[in-house]
Amino acid sequence: MVARMLRRSTLMSSSPVPIGSAAPAAKSPPAKTDPPPAPPRSGSRWRTYVTPILVVLLAAAVLMTITRNWNAWEGGKLEQVTDDAYVRGDLTPLSTKVAGIVRVVHVADFQRVQTGDLLVELQDDDYRAQVNQANAAVEAARAAIENNRRQRELQDVRINKALAGVDQAEAQIAAAEAGKDAVQAELVRARSERARQEGLYQTRAATQRNVEAAVADDDRLAAQFSSRDADLNQARTLLHSNELAVEAERRSKTVLESQEMQLQADLRARQASLAAAVVNLGYTRIWAPGDGTVGERQVRPGQLVSPGTQVISFVDVKKWVQANYRETQLTNVKVGDQAELRIDAYPGKVARGHVVEIAPASGSQFALLPPDNATGNYTKVVQRIPVKIALDDTTLAATLRPGLSVTATVRTRR
Repeated sequence: MVARMLRRSTLMSSSPVPIGSAAPAAKSPPAKTDPPPAPPRSGSRWRTYVTPILVVLLAAAVLMTITRNWNAWEGGKLEQVTDDAYVRGDLTPLSTKVAGIVRVVHVADFQRVQTGDLLVELQDDDYRAQVNQANAAVEAARAAIENNRRQRELQDVRINKALAGVDQAEAQIAAAEAGKDAVQAELVRARSERARQEGLYQTRAATQRNVEAAVADDDRLAAQFSSRDADLNQARTLLHSNELAVEAERRSKTVLESQEMQLQADLRARQASLAAAVVNLGYTRIWAPGDGTVGERQVRPGQLVSPGTQVISFVDVKKWVQANYRETQLTNVKVGDQAELRIDAYPGKVARGHVVEIAPASGSQFALLPPDNATGNYTKVVQRIPVKIALDDTTLAATLRPGLSVTATVRTRR
């Protein structure tokens, strides 16, 4: 538009003056004008749009590269560092197993103790009485077993006596049978003689006296035969009676033997009761389970405690560091790797250690309510894996307190 106005003003100044018109008094000089701007070139416009696009593409490529390879870069470091690490130790709450009244507390708060030191003692009078009662029951059971043994010995004597009666009855039977046989032979001879004498008497060849003597012998021997037969029956009856006595005594011994098994079982039961009473008596004293330090006392003398009452806490002298590394940091971490530990309680001091264990699962899996990502919306969260690091300086480890913050550095060996 500016060029068009300039051309229009040039034409108006160069046109001739019409006739009859007055000439201008003086000719005015032409006005100065700016040169027209040069039209924009296509090369500069291309650079205006392409340069930002290239910057955005380059930033996107860098971001994508970092995102895709971040885990590999992080896991491939020679030194894996985390400040999510703490000193750990075995903290054991010591509790009562039996009910009772606290007699004395032998330690003060936060006192160092040795293995087997007596910490808390309960009144044990009733438990000692239970032990004595159980001892008496065991002695009674043993006396019952001894009595049963002697009864079995007496029963053996009775059995032997009954067996002797059997032998005697058998001997009597044998003697009665022999005597009966002898009398029977004499009886047969006497009856033959009687018959002969009676025949002779009929023929008047024998006297009346001879016949009467033969008849008397026959009657006497018949009576003896009956007596021997009665003796034999009596001996057989005695034999049968003795045999029954032997059987009865043997059965009595069997009953005693079965009672002996029952008495042995009763003895074992009473011995178990005695052992339980002794164990309960031992529960009236609480001992230090190892070398370490006790916490604050929870009971005082004269206090009535029930089973399960916590009396004091015990912290073992052995300490270690639990470092909770991100899962992406454990690519090359292995058991035995060396570690540097910087404990916040000892600034500027570096402790040496080594990896002894790596947890088999992430910390979330050991939680009371493990997460379940099978339902609902899912947000990926980097998991942490506990790593147990033992300190090489056991003296330093004994001075540490569980819960102290630590910065752990593990040197991996690829």
